[in-house]
Amino acid sequence: MHQDQLFIGIDSGTQGTKVVVLSRDQGQIISSANAPHQIIETPQGGREQHPEWWTAACEQAIIAALQTAEVDGTMVKAIAVSGQQHGLVALDAQGRVIRPAKLWCDTETAPQCRILTERVGGEEAVVNAIGNQIAAGFTASKVAWLKEQEPENYERLHTVLLPHDYLNYWLTGERKTEYGDASGTAYFDVRQRCWSATLLNAIDDSGHLQACLPEMIAPVEACGLLRSQRASVLGLPEGVLVAAGGGDNMMAAIGTGNVQAGVLTASLGTSGTIYAYSDTPVVDSQGELAVFCSSSGGWLPLVCTMNVTVATELIRDLLKFDLKQFNDEVALAPPGAEGLLLLPFFNGERTPALPEATATLNGMTSLNLTPANLCRAAMEGATLGLRYGLDVMLRNGIRPTEIRLVGGGAKSSTWRQLVADIFQMPVVSPVSTEAGALGAALQAMWCYCNQTEGDTTLADLCADFVHLDETRRAQPHGEASTFYADLYQRYLSLDCAMRPLNTGGRQ
Repeated sequence: MHQDQLFIGIDSGTQGTKVVVLSRDQGQIISSANAPHQIIETPQGGREQHPEWWTAACEQAIIAALQTAEVDGTMVKAIAVSGQQHGLVALDAQGRVIRPAKLWCDTETAPQCRILTERVGGEEAVVNAIGNQIAAGFTASKVAWLKEQEPENYERLHTVLLPHDYLNYWLTGERKTEYGDASGTAYFDVRQRCWSATLLNAIDDSGHLQACLPEMIAPVEACGLLRSQRASVLGLPEGVLVAAGGGDNMMAAIGTGNVQAGVLTASLGTSGTIYAYSDTPVVDSQGELAVFCSSSGGWLPLVCTMNVTVATELIRDLLKFDLKQFNDEVALAPPGAEGLLLLPFFNGERTPALPEATATLNGMTSLNLTPANLCRAAMEGATLGLRYGLDVMLRNGIRPTEIRLVGGGAKSSTWRQLVADIFQMPVVSPVSTEAGALGAALQAMWCYCNQTEGDTTLADLCADFVHLDETRRAQPHGEASTFYADLYQRYLSLDCAMRPLNTGGRQ
């Protein structure tokens, strides 16, 4: 009787780290564990974390997941990491972290986005150079900010890593990155899959930054082997394969089976993302569609909004509701929240590009300002904001037929139905709600199989291991879809009316 093969998927996000253990024989996740992260916030839009918080959470969650599974660590064959994209981890020559990591949701560096865009020659020139614009939150502006605001730290800079790269470094001692996560730096050419000299020189033309970039590897390659000091603490054998890993969206695409055209993955997390698979790069002339490489060998056209559960959690906290109370209140309010409409730009906004915007609650009267309507307006506003991303997708020729819904918001039946009605498309959730961690585990298996068993396709692995929960399928309702089509036009009008105030900067 052969020994079962296990694969560990790590998803290190903004709010915490999730770890799953995937059994190849059983064809499913056999255990999981979570550990939370703190976050540092400043009034200027700064959002930072200490990378040591990630490694501590990672260690805690791996040990807990293995203990829950009650398995022998020697059964683990490979590990992969899914990480929050765009964050800047700055290391010195000794491999020590220089300062807290600036995160994807950090908008303090918005001025650097404008400066870098001007240096390259404008938005069109930037898109021509890398296939993307320099969006607020992308890594390039963070590096420029470090150089301008903390020159002594920039001088110490020896290696620039993304969050998932740093966890790979912690596991293996190797400083490497892969195409998918590198796509979100804004100094990577997504068409040619290489670093962009044009953008790097716009940040620093001395050559110092270029010398700080990690080695690039393909998604199916291994980053390295688990080093002994990590193995002994985690209860794993030394030399376990650590796959390339990738950004959270790239891993969640794998974890939802989004590795072929026709599927749209939508994530209702802190931020909101929608993305699809493409065999070729899809470059948006208006720069609103992020043209990322996938971690499955193709491309992953993606739209990100900064405020999804941000909006619902803020209202929930304000009203001191637990999650069940909040969802009950949403269900009590009628569609449209009796006229309340929320522009949910609490963290600024990436799509549309309004990094300095603030949220707006419109349509208040003495009759409709109720807890139920506030809750409903928060959920609707966040979803309408993400619906704008579908317009961007359609404008660029992407025609999805089904939405695979993931993230914390996907657990709500009310929210799933709302997405189906607003997007006018069938919605279904995978059995595993931990799409990023599952995707990482599948990529780890893909890497291991290609190294030990010959050619294995990721599409075949997804077909075997990604299962859809038909009990959580929602179909659009005609009358509701018509209502929300009209409400979406009102949402766009409100956004347009507020633009003069939302481009003037935060006070």
